[in-house]
Amino acid sequence: MSLTTDPNDPRLKEAQKNVTGQHDIYLVLSDEERAKGFVRPYRDSYIHQGRKVETGEIIPLEIAVADMSDYCKTNYTKENGYAAFLKYPADRSPLTGKFLTQDEVDAMRDRKEYAGGCWTVTKMGGCNKHLPVGEFVWKGTNELVGS
Repeated sequence: MSLTTDPNDPRLKEAQKNVTGQHDIYLVLSDEERAKGFVRPYRDSYIHQGRKVETGEIIPLEIAVADMSDYCKTNYTKENGYAAFLKYPADRSPLTGKFLTQDEVDAMRDRKEYAGGCWTVTKMGGCNKHLPVGEFVWKGTNELVGS
């Protein structure tokens, strides 16, 4: 594994190729940036909270698809893993909402702002999987990893 302080380093955009699931190179702050005070406390555990979702009304799948197109009735089924529809507030138009899996519905019942997270604590070393950093918070905080 290599490190770079250059955010334009082309190696940063290469696909994940290692068998371990990790990248060949990672971006770190330069000494100059750290000297400006861009330093955070050391942390080695984070929580997968999922992605932030719009608030809205959760509608059971059977009711939601009744008024939708044949495409939705055919593709957004329980057999395909869907359980409900999150109807966005009217001010979000033209976006009407999003189909949800049962895991997402369950997670939203407990934590209304986030969907899709497993809420597992991961200690650095990780699960050999890269997901968007916006889906993680540092353990013991509400601070997003990478923010």
